[in-house]
Amino acid sequence: MKKIILLITLTIFTSPLFSQQYETVKKFDPTRNPEQDLKNAIEYAQKTNKRIILDVGGEWCIWCHRIDSFIESHKEIKEFLDKHFVVVKVNYSKENKNEKFLSSYPQIPGYPHFFVLDKDGKFLHSQDTGVLEKDKDYDEQKFMEFLKKWAMRD
Repeated sequence: MKKIILLITLTIFTSPLFSQQYETVKKFDPTRNPEQDLKNAIEYAQKTNKRIILDVGGEWCIWCHRIDSFIESHKEIKEFLDKHFVVVKVNYSKENKNEKFLSSYPQIPGYPHFFVLDKDGKFLHSQDTGVLEKDKDYDEQKFMEFLKKWAMRD
């Protein structure tokens, strides 16, 4: 009986669904491979029925840091984003513009910039984050409206 319980426990904890948790990239990194990051995000989005947001920017970008701080400091937005989206940070900097990867998407007018993809990685929307700004920060209502518009429908 103990062997059966041990076998079941090992099967659960070593199964692909349990062991392959998606790890969100927390900063823009010029050495990362956005193709692989997107592939991993698609696999996770399909399992969890979430959409994908490509967050394009760089460590040099003050508004990229402001948007991250804004999300972290607004619990309702952070929870909604985590519940409905898989976020993939894509670096754009002088070290690595990721031009090949980004050439698959519309022109970016400024940074940070969001591309919304479905759970299979199909492009849905290009979002200029400048329209979500308010003074030297972001507007909570506009940001939530954007997220709700593009979230998966339950």
